[in-house]
Amino acid sequence: MQIQKSFENEEKGKLYIVPTPIGNLEDITFRALNILKEVDVIAAEDTRQTKKLLNHFEITTPTISYHEHNKSTMGEKLLSQLEAGKKLALVSDAGMPVISDPGFDLIQKAYEKVDIIVLPGANAALCALVGSGLPAEQFYFYGFLPRKKKELKLTLQELQYIKATLIFYESPHRIKETIKGIADTLGAERRIAIGRELTKRYEEYIRGSAKEVSDWLQTEEAEIRGEFCIILEGSSVEKVNEEEWFDEMSILEHIEYYVEEKGLSNKEAIKQVALDRKLPKREVYNVYHK
Repeated sequence: MQIQKSFENEEKGKLYIVPTPIGNLEDITFRALNILKEVDVIAAEDTRQTKKLLNHFEITTPTISYHEHNKSTMGEKLLSQLEAGKKLALVSDAGMPVISDPGFDLIQKAYEKVDIIVLPGANAALCALVGSGLPAEQFYFYGFLPRKKKELKLTLQELQYIKATLIFYESPHRIKETIKGIADTLGAERRIAIGRELTKRYEEYIRGSAKEVSDWLQTEEAEIRGEFCIILEGSSVEKVNEEEWFDEMSILEHIEYYVEEKGLSNKEAIKQVALDRKLPKREVYNVYHK
C-alpha cells in the first residue's frame, strides 16, 4: 500500500503529467504553461513536435526524447533525475500522456519513489464522446483496433455485447476498413459517430448508422484526413450463454489468437483456451503440439 500526499514535500522529486492541445493551441491551460516553464526538463514523445508548442509560448525549458523505442534506457535516466529531487514534465505529441501514448512504464516505476501529479487537459476521446450525441453515462475506451481483418473481426466479436458506449482511435489509412468491419460484425444499424480534426478549424462530425457512415466514407465527399475518433453505440442485445465469441474458431486458431494478439506465452494461451472452452488442459495441449 502506498499513500501519496502530492504537495507536502516540495524537496521531493515530482513527475508532472501535462496534457497538450490536440489541435488548437489555445486549449492549453495556464497551469500547464507554468509547469512547463518551472520544471527542470520536459520529457517529450517527439521533441520536434513539442518544440513547436514551446516556441509558440516562449518556453525555453530543455527537452529530452522519451518514446516507445527508448523507454527502457531513457526511463532509467529520468527516474535517476527524479530521485535526485528534479522536477520533470511528461508530454505526448497531443492530448493526455499515457492514453494510447507512452508514459505508463515511467509512472509505474516512479510512483513509489516520487510524486506523480496529473494535470487536467485536452483529450480527443472525451471531446468526441461528448460531441457524438451518443450516451456518455458509461463508456469503454479501447484505443486502436487491430489492423488485420481477421483480428479486427475477432476483437469486435469480443466487444459486441458491451452495453457502454465504445470509443476507438483510428488513422486515416484505416478508417474505411474499420468502419466497414464494425458494420459487418456488429450490425449495420448500430449508431455511430466519427470525429475528425477535433478542435481544429476543419473539425467535422459524421453521425448515422454504421452502414450509412461506412457508405459515406466511400464517396468523394468524404475527406479522409487527420486522426479519427470513433464513438459507437453500446449493445442492446443480451449475450446468449451458449454462444461464445470463439465458437467459429478451431482450438489452434483460439490459441494463436491469444499468442499473437494478446501477447501470451504458448503455455499461458493453452491454459486460457482450456478455461474458455471448459476442456482439460492436456487435451488443448495435445491439439497444439500435434
